[in-house]
Amino acid sequence: MRGMIVAPQPLAAEEGLKVLRAGGNAVDAAITTAFCQCVLDPQMCGIGGTGEMLVHLADGREEVIEFHARAGSKVRGDQWEALFIREAANRYGYVLEGWVNDVGYESVAVPGTVAGFAEALHRFGTISWDQAIGPAIAFARDGVPVSGFVHGFWTTDTGPDTVPPPLRIQWTSEAKRIYTNDGKLKKLGELLVQADFARTLKRLAVEGPEDFYRGEIAERMAADLEANGSSVTNQDLAAYRAEITQPLRGTYRGLDVVTVGPPAGGPALLQMLNFLEQYEISTLEWPSVDEARLRVAAMAWAFQDRKRWLADPRFVNVPVDRLVGKGYAASARDHPDTTHVCVVDAAGNAVSLTHSLGSGSGVVTPGLGFMYNNYLNSFDPRPGQNDSLAPGKTRSTMITPAIVLSKGSLRAVIGASGATRIVTGVLQTLLNLFDHRMTAVEAAAAPRIDYQGDVVTAEARIPLEVLDGLRDVGYRVTRRVLNYDVYFARVQLIAVEDGVPRGASDPRKDGGVALMV
Repeated sequence: MRGMIVAPQPLAAEEGLKVLRAGGNAVDAAITTAFCQCVLDPQMCGIGGTGEMLVHLADGREEVIEFHARAGSKVRGDQWEALFIREAANRYGYVLEGWVNDVGYESVAVPGTVAGFAEALHRFGTISWDQAIGPAIAFARDGVPVSGFVHGFWTTDTGPDTVPPPLRIQWTSEAKRIYTNDGKLKKLGELLVQADFARTLKRLAVEGPEDFYRGEIAERMAADLEANGSSVTNQDLAAYRAEITQPLRGTYRGLDVVTVGPPAGGPALLQMLNFLEQYEISTLEWPSVDEARLRVAAMAWAFQDRKRWLADPRFVNVPVDRLVGKGYAASARDHPDTTHVCVVDAAGNAVSLTHSLGSGSGVVTPGLGFMYNNYLNSFDPRPGQNDSLAPGKTRSTMITPAIVLSKGSLRAVIGASGATRIVTGVLQTLLNLFDHRMTAVEAAAAPRIDYQGDVVTAEARIPLEVLDGLRDVGYRVTRRVLNYDVYFARVQLIAVEDGVPRGASDPRKDGGVALMV
């Protein structure tokens, strides 16, 4: 099989391709690409971030590397209770007075990205740590053009429930200095130079990942964070470790679906696939009224359970086996109610890697040059809930890296960015691919809907008759104004048929590239 890499940032994917061409494996290429993404897309991902990596090896072994950002040791479960206003309309986070959970030092959790990337290379890589970081150093030092998606994020109206991006990217004076021209947004295509970040990456390359958690970089991070009211301490950084877990497995129409467990979105994906499996979706059209009703019903059921059950399993008992059981889906049918990179190499190894900053805290430690996550924004500020704040806890997330196999042979590597819409984007792309026999490009680009228990949101390409059909059975429906709307998840997909990989990078985020060795 030929190797392939798919990512929404062309420059990053090209660096990953170079690694594959030089004999590196899928993990080598994924980590190299991911480091570059941290420079090219600095509010979507970064070394101050979080994520999960699903690895499938050609010999059949599979592992998940979890590097979730965790709440610092100084948090209290009731610290924001009096500031609570409402749950965000998009189901991503909570609205508090002063936006303290969404932006600024209080919103920052202990970053896991560096530990996760290092663990992946240590366990499965063939290139060195400094080789993986090298291309990202050059991008940060020499500058990269502001891409269409980055500029779009900076200028998009995100509504009243989150900090407007133009404020977010200059919340601290250091962020303002790096990402704007003295308060004015950089233009599309303008060079973004991140010299401090280049120096930080260079130090990481030389000193190793330990420096981020227990060395000079850690000391500078902790001093700045603690001095400005963050819950993250030097001890929290020193204690951080990535975790190795086993994947969550399910089936769909004879295919094996491998994904990630809680606190991520894998259980919801398997629930929705189980729900839909007993319907003859291949006999329907997409988009159509009948299939739209089925997709919405599956989403409604899974998101109801997500609200009730999904949380950090180290703190809450999540009944995963029951949630993803086929029998549970049968009973539901009787009573219906964030950046990514995919890689396969010539040997058949595959990686699905999602990493994120949440939506970015706006905080940059002077001299270090990278933005921290705002991963505390989706903890429930009310004590006593499954997803309430606690020291060392990570919040639930809908990141859903997944791999699909048929009798051990690779059929698809998939994942997405896009907050709570990730899992519904992955679901619908898989339905398009395997039920409707669309090509990879068609499957990722096809029009989408999303439902999380309030309003069905549809892309502008969904016909009015489909939306009216949903209204007829009682759903509230809104249609977006864009044909390819960044409200929805941005899916990255490699589909394999008869040993031939074909890739697609969602047109909702710059289109990206699918490159083959």
